[in-house]
Amino acid sequence: MENNNGILLESGTNELEVIMFGIGRGTFGINVMKVREIIQPVDVTIMPHSHPHMEGIIRLREEIIPVIDLSEAIGFDRNEGSAQTDKLIVSELNQMKVAFRVHEVSRIHRISWEQIEKPNEMSQGLKDLTIGVVKMEDNMVLLLDYEKIVYDVVPDSRLDGSGEEESRPERASRHVLIAEDSNMLRQLLDDTLQASGYTSLTFTGDGREAWEKLTDARAKAFDVVITDIEMPGMDGHHLTKKIKESSEWKDVPVIIFSSLITGDLYHKGERVGADAQISKPQAPELVDMLDKMTGLKAAGV
Repeated sequence: MENNNGILLESGTNELEVIMFGIGRGTFGINVMKVREIIQPVDVTIMPHSHPHMEGIIRLREEIIPVIDLSEAIGFDRNEGSAQTDKLIVSELNQMKVAFRVHEVSRIHRISWEQIEKPNEMSQGLKDLTIGVVKMEDNMVLLLDYEKIVYDVVPDSRLDGSGEEESRPERASRHVLIAEDSNMLRQLLDDTLQASGYTSLTFTGDGREAWEKLTDARAKAFDVVITDIEMPGMDGHHLTKKIKESSEWKDVPVIIFSSLITGDLYHKGERVGADAQISKPQAPELVDMLDKMTGLKAAGV
């Protein structure tokens, strides 16, 4: 299956299309924009000293791609599925490709981010690995934090903070609003930006909460907004569109910082008015763009 043809959604509609798949008796979903293709399992080359959740690597059209057993990564019994129905979901995120082994793939559903609730303690014990819960008519579907799963298993996927210059005190005067639903990435962003000198940070877990913070008359003004794309309640494209269509807030720069800055999604970001788009995990580039968007001169200038 090749995705992205004929299923792209209009920019800023707060909708997404989700590929549903099964692991054991659980039903899960992944944003179709993260999926390059779905293939039958192929021979896997085992890598010595690799993470226990990593099956090994495969060669797919001259590319070497790591394979993660998703059932083991989320603590399910890998033997609950049937090898006859197993599939590999080849995904691209954080500028790398990875294949997730799942037990079966069902269909694509179009849903609104408003249908997605934040996970709670009852999310099958997967709260730390779940970014949202979709309540369907006949069951509940969990949207996993695929970035965290890959981050834990594949070291090369981690947020790149290397090469950042020393902290600059003038950055502390800039107020930054950040919409990011992943607990892990919020902490990584906090550590990286604080170390660079951006210490006035306000974090929210989704676009709706960020919009409320931005438009709260009692709150301090923000100099720039950083937003992820995938978030329950309101996604980053819809948040950006609301900001840029607002007469009061349209001049606030918006930086989209996401693992999904590829091809069609980049054009979506342009159409909703994003001032800049940076692909995770390029933290130094994000810091440089914050300097530019908040009017700070480059170091040494």
